[in-house]
Amino acid sequence: MKIKTSDKVKVLSGKDRGKTGKVIQVLTNKKNNRKFLVVEGINILKKHMRTRQKGQKGQTIELPAPIDMSNVMLIDPKTGKTTRVAYKKEGNDKKRISKKSGEFID
Repeated sequence: MKIKTSDKVKVLSGKDRGKTGKVIQVLTNKKNNRKFLVVEGINILKKHMRTRQKGQKGQTIELPAPIDMSNVMLIDPKTGKTTRVAYKKEGNDKKRISKKSGEFID
């Protein structure tokens, strides 16, 4: 997988274009094999909760919604710029490499 949890990403399109954030969760749709990301502080939805007991007030909860993986790009930890990801085998391990700097990502 090119983007993993705890990676920093930049949003390329949508209402939050240009914002950066940390990936909280990676989700996969098993039917069509599409991948979605939940990014901290990006694509915030407001959910209105009604009261459960008498005497309590309703509340509005803000939570980050999933965004398609094609709408974000990984930020290179070394340079701080957006980059594509390549893979390279090192021994028996398959590691991610930044295309811009050529450095290992993790």
